[in-house]
Amino acid sequence: MGRKFFVGGNWKMNGNKESLKDLASNLSKATLPPDTEVVVAPPSIYLKYIREVMDAKIGVAAQNCYKVPSGAFTGEISPAMIKDCGAAWVVLGHSERRHVFGESDELIGQKVSHALAEGLGAIACVGEKLDEREAGSTEKVVFEQTKVIAANVKDWSKVVLAYEPVWAIGTGKTATPQQAQEIHEKMRKWLKENVGEAVASSVRIIYGGSVTAATCKELAGMPDVDGFLVGGASLKPEFLEIIKAKQK
Repeated sequence: MGRKFFVGGNWKMNGNKESLKDLASNLSKATLPPDTEVVVAPPSIYLKYIREVMDAKIGVAAQNCYKVPSGAFTGEISPAMIKDCGAAWVVLGHSERRHVFGESDELIGQKVSHALAEGLGAIACVGEKLDEREAGSTEKVVFEQTKVIAANVKDWSKVVLAYEPVWAIGTGKTATPQQAQEIHEKMRKWLKENVGEAVASSVRIIYGGSVTAATCKELAGMPDVDGFLVGGASLKPEFLEIIKAKQK
């Protein structure tokens, strides 16, 4: 069974109601490849609004959630609230959550577990920092992060793994197609050995890290790169070109 190409647009803390409506409108009008799944992640305050103005062919994700259904957790949102807004996905473990907000592997694993239990799809992120890559620790870091996520997943059909080397996010640096393929292939091998062959062959592993219209086609041609998690470029017209990267 082929893995359906997956392109996520992470809008981060950008935009307002008017500008994001324009983005949603342009995406909704566009002719998208039928064999590519597209999901966008607006700021949480606009989740319901974007779901209402976005064509149903495009999925909507939250950028984060907490690990429990409710309680005294000021500023947090739960998977149930995300679903109540009409969104079906959540991005978890993004490098900014790990390195700006100090989220641990353990917390990210707990969030993945709760989000899946509540019926959301999870875009679970892993990746190494520049000093870790330079120290030769890429695989160690990525496998440790993946291991904690895997320990919290029962049903892999609603999980997309995103490899995002932290040194390539918002820096303009992109892993070469060969670098991305190497890590994706090793992640798939790790899944085969530690989770099972069926999961390893079916789960989508997408790449994130300064993906642009200029870099996307070659990356999309790699056998183990099943799509992208796009940051800054998802706010620009070139996002459509990235969505169409896999078209022949």
